[in-house]
Amino acid sequence: MSPVRSLVVLDAPSNLGLRPPAPGTVPGCCKLAGALREQRVVQRLGALEGGVVVPPRYDRGDWQEGDGVFNAGALAAYTVRLADRVERHVRAGDLPVVLGGDCSIQLGASLALRRLGRYGLVAVDASADFRHPGNSERIGAAGGEEVALATGRGQDDLTDLEGLKPYLRDEDVRFFGIRDCFEEDRAELAELKIPTVTVGDLREWGADTLGRTTAQSFDAKELDGFWVHLDADVLDPSVMPAVDSPDPDGLMPDELVALLRPLVGSPRCVGFNVTIYDPDLDPEGTAGALLADIVVAAFAQS
Repeated sequence: MSPVRSLVVLDAPSNLGLRPPAPGTVPGCCKLAGALREQRVVQRLGALEGGVVVPPRYDRGDWQEGDGVFNAGALAAYTVRLADRVERHVRAGDLPVVLGGDCSIQLGASLALRRLGRYGLVAVDASADFRHPGNSERIGAAGGEEVALATGRGQDDLTDLEGLKPYLRDEDVRFFGIRDCFEEDRAELAELKIPTVTVGDLREWGADTLGRTTAQSFDAKELDGFWVHLDADVLDPSVMPAVDSPDPDGLMPDELVALLRPLVGSPRCVGFNVTIYDPDLDPEGTAGALLADIVVAAFAQS
């Protein structure tokens, strides 16, 4: 029997990686952690308190299209600080549950694990967040680019922190929940031999089966473990409309729980984060309550 690890909930309420929803505003996903705490997620998980890594102020200054990733300096500094906290918990044998924030917080986990060895990533997301200078002229929002950045694609001030580029190897990344309509993204990933499971694939093969098989795939000797990244937009907008890009034909809650449970329950899983839910777009709090339920159910091992 593997020893029972302590879950530690850590807030990473950064919105530095998203474009403003409207001129003069800032993305509301920085309120995700507070909203899930309001749903008593820490108590329901039986988790320890990990506190918060406070992000820098959102300020794009005089940034313009073509200038690279906006908020890059703030993102780099925040990534290092978040990595310090994640690394501390992983070294201690805890399993950090990181409440975002936008998807750029994943860089903190990737950097932390790169310091420790070679780790994989399971990204459960409607899109691959793989935009980079080689496939797009619209570089800017790190929240749509973090997997590309973590695999060494993009500007060095984000991809080569501490001289550790790349934080993730292509072959150690797995994508789940990509929308079937994103054919161009899937073609690039297929060419790179990065396994990608669409919503349709997941329904054909079974979420639980895929979760178990994927966890087992990280048992390779050269890998030290893996991290699970959850973007709330993997859910269908009928149940999760409170995201910045609510693409249709997503997963339903029971499918997502069935996928996540064997992943986060694996002794090889070293951490988990949840991102992108925006309480500003959820005035009744129903989507936030659902997201909290999903996270708690994923960790409720039978």
